Amino acid sequence: MRRVRLKGLGEPLVYADAALSLERAVAPHSLAPAQRYVLKADLESVLALVGLFEEKGIDIFALEGVILFWLDQNEEGPISLAPPVIEESHEADGRRLWLINDGMHRVTVARRLGRSINVLLARGVPEAWPYYALPLPGGWNEVEEIETVPAGYQKKTYRRPQEYKALFRDFNAVFPGIQKQRPAPSEKSSSP
Repeated sequence: MRRVRLKGLGEPLVYADAALSLERAVAPHSLAPAQRYVLKADLESVLALVGLFEEKGIDIFALEGVILFWLDQNEEGPISLAPPVIEESHEADGRRLWLINDGMHRVTVARRLGRSINVLLARGVPEAWPYYALPLPGGWNEVEEIETVPAGYQKKTYRRPQEYKALFRDFNAVFPGIQKQRPAPSEKSSSP
């Protein structure tokens, strides 16, 4: 996790000096979403993984590390599954939120099933490198379940609209396959 870099700003190691901890049995509703949507197909995939791993005695909501697995023998490399990554975010209004950085679909499924979930929490991320999106003001009430991301859909409200990609955390460089590639986001953003 300490080897995760930003996509821009000189690609610094964003978590090099952060306090990282595994937080067990976190209530999903206590986590702040920044993403306005979840894809139905991805929710179904997570539910399938829940069943697949339960058959092997593994609870994907209670992970304490990374699982590498293949769903198909023809896949190029393994898929990485880790506890969702959460950042303690210091908001302009003084709130400290546990903001969902990676793992939105797993957190959503845990929430719907009434299950707690283990998360990897990063505290003390340098203020110069905040998470690239703001928490949704209405929290979970603003998260939509959709089939596909429509053209022009505003997925998130970006903290720094002109450089949001620079603040993106590149988990795939450390944990291959952990972040799915999504269609390009709408250029709508928060006002400065």
